[in-house]
Amino acid sequence: MDGYEVARRLRKLPEARKVLLIALSGYGQTEDFRKSKEAGFDHHLVKPADTDELLILIAG
Repeated sequence: MDGYEVARRLRKLPEARKVLLIALSGYGQTEDFRKSKEAGFDHHLVKPADTDELLILIAG
């Protein structure tokens, strides 16, 4: 199971629908961002991720 499938399954669970999901990937093409959004991720960061950006996203 890949991260996309994990996100899809989590989004089907009522208790996990509001959980913040951030994809951290080595891929950063337009298609990669689209796939992560469709899977249910809230954000998509490309490695190496900026720590400050990640903290801002987590803080909401």
